[in-house]
Amino acid sequence: MPAGAVEPVLRVGVVDGAPPCSYRDAGAWRGLAIDLWNRIATREQLPYVVSEWPSVREMLEATRRGSLDVAVGCINVSPDRLERYRFSLPFQEDGLAVMVVQSRLDLGRSFLTALLTPTLLQLLGGYLLAIGVLSLLTWRVEHYGQQAQTLSDGHLRSFSKVFQILATGPGSNTLVSTTRGHGVVLMAYMVRIVSASLLVGYLTVNVAQEVQGSAGGSIRSEEDLRGLRVGVRQGTVSESLLKELNTGGTAAMISIVPLTNIRAGLDLLVTRRIDALLGDNLQLSYLLVHSKAKGIVPSLALQGIRPESQAFAFAPGLPEATAERIDQSISELKRSGLVSNMRQQATEPGSTQGR
Repeated sequence: MPAGAVEPVLRVGVVDGAPPCSYRDAGAWRGLAIDLWNRIATREQLPYVVSEWPSVREMLEATRRGSLDVAVGCINVSPDRLERYRFSLPFQEDGLAVMVVQSRLDLGRSFLTALLTPTLLQLLGGYLLAIGVLSLLTWRVEHYGQQAQTLSDGHLRSFSKVFQILATGPGSNTLVSTTRGHGVVLMAYMVRIVSASLLVGYLTVNVAQEVQGSAGGSIRSEEDLRGLRVGVRQGTVSESLLKELNTGGTAAMISIVPLTNIRAGLDLLVTRRIDALLGDNLQLSYLLVHSKAKGIVPSLALQGIRPESQAFAFAPGLPEATAERIDQSISELKRSGLVSNMRQQATEPGSTQGR
């Protein structure tokens, strides 16, 4: 631009209700995408005015018509959008996710059900059987049947004591006095160590997965959304996905519940007015961190659905030189780690994003 020339004022569009990307807080616009744009505009000395749009779709159409110069938000660069609109350099990638909720009572039932599985019962039974065999060996090696204490307390009570000490560990050194007896105690110790490792591994992996799967119900892929009431923000790629699913196949239709604010979707989930919430992974992860619903546990049943780049949208008439300056700033801010830091902070507990 020639020296002394005045930068044109850019018309920038934003959409509310998409924390932590873009939202209105106490009359001010905030969020990851808003903060990123403010840094770019400051670096490049680009004056601009902001206008609010009801949906991403309408904002993108405004850029295509030339009513806006730049659409700011975490806008997915889907293949169909790439054919219709002009985009900036992508500043991050994200996929879609599905959120469901379950009460703590439901989770408790799921946990108990997961515990009462044949595998866990077999592990416990195998451990008790091994300890029982080692208790019999200890009984015979140490001649417990002939000891005065056994004759006084009774065989059953004495054997139960041996079994208990070998099973739990403390005091096992007092059970034996012979070399063979110490060998049996050592074997019992090894059995406890190995069994404990197996049980912890099982509980950590299998039970945790079972409870998580129960929290997500039968949702294993986007196809499992058929027949459910699904909340989704209007004009997003999430809504496009649901409409695509409804046009294909003969399975039950998805009841699409349009939302203007992603936070409202969590409220609908808690009150059981929808069965699932579909949105950007970052947005739903933000809701998980900042959820304050009592007695309700939200979880992401699916993550990473159709990952795509996210960027700003440009009007076809935006000068190439201006677009290049914006892209250059995005590249430099990405390389500096600013964008990844902003994304991480947005989903950290205690973050001020969205408050």
